[in-house]
Amino acid sequence: MTSRGKGPTAALLLLLLLFPAPSSSSASEATAAAKHYVCPPCGLPCDGKVYDKEGVCPTCGMKLVEQEEANATATTSPRPRVALLVFTGVQIIDFTGPYEIFGTAGYDVYTVAETKDPITTVNGMTVVPKYDFATVPPPDVLVVPGGGIYAASNSPKTIRWIGDVTARTKHTMSVCNGAFLLAQAGLLDGLTATTTAGLIEKLRAQYPKIHVVDDRRFVDNGKIITTAGLSAGIDGALHVIARMQGNGKAQLTALGDEYEWRPEPGFARASLADRNIPDLDPDGKAQWTVESTKGGIDRWEIVLRGKSNRSASEVAAELGAVLSASGKWIGVPARSSPTSSGWKFTGRDGKAWTGSLTVAPGKGPGDYTAKVAIARAG
Repeated sequence: MTSRGKGPTAALLLLLLLFPAPSSSSASEATAAAKHYVCPPCGLPCDGKVYDKEGVCPTCGMKLVEQEEANATATTSPRPRVALLVFTGVQIIDFTGPYEIFGTAGYDVYTVAETKDPITTVNGMTVVPKYDFATVPPPDVLVVPGGGIYAASNSPKTIRWIGDVTARTKHTMSVCNGAFLLAQAGLLDGLTATTTAGLIEKLRAQYPKIHVVDDRRFVDNGKIITTAGLSAGIDGALHVIARMQGNGKAQLTALGDEYEWRPEPGFARASLADRNIPDLDPDGKAQWTVESTKGGIDRWEIVLRGKSNRSASEVAAELGAVLSASGKWIGVPARSSPTSSGWKFTGRDGKAWTGSLTVAPGKGPGDYTAKVAIARAG
């Protein structure tokens, strides 16, 4: 009985001698060897993958980071949330431009619509919204793009949602004619705002309580920011990042996207002088094409090329009649000839401008060039 009791004990001692328990240092080495690595958040499916070795993500190419470090960063520094409203007819660059910028900056960016049903953008892109109004996480920044806004502006639910969410955001930014949606929600009354160049006058007329400007790429009212058309949303997004995290963060983001960002950009499409030149083919019947167009805020020149079976003087008279019909251009007889004419008019800025029209034969039979040049008077 006694010898049987000692048998297992002896065997156990023998096993312990042959296979000692891991030392504390061995345990530490095992822990170190068990490190895991993940892709920094980039919005792709690879965000959820875990790797056993250092290196780069095989999906997006970003350098992998330690999972513990990534988790700690996510816990201590939550990413700002950016919601981008989308709707049927939305302009692509109006929301994808800011999406790219905020995403590059490491923000949590997502699309939201009234429903999760796929929507069709301008130019036919299909987009499936990530959230609807009922499920969207509360954003720090709301981006309201433009484009074909008819459906959105005629949706009381959408307009009400814009107002309700803006009450809780740090910043709400419109792009292009998304300013009309903010105005409809009553968010721009008493503020200074801008929109896309072709709709400046409409915004002024439709919402007289808004001080509409045409010489800025974006307008910052503090919480509410409006931008001009299309690509101006990129500048607006960078400005929001600068407001939230400093110019350095915005500058690095712009460099990452290879974008020449100017915190105080000089280019504002709506302020360019060509907007003072009437459409020389209002009925679309003439066969004029633009050969060149150039200028700035104080002057502009446009050269057209076309065909006609009429004489140069007759073509000049036809184009002169179009200028005169605009209601603002007045001919200056002393500066006129059969193929050229001088003009004066009041510009969009309410100030005096001068202009000239010159028609000249082209290289082939019936070919003509027509040049219109304008400049601020004085």
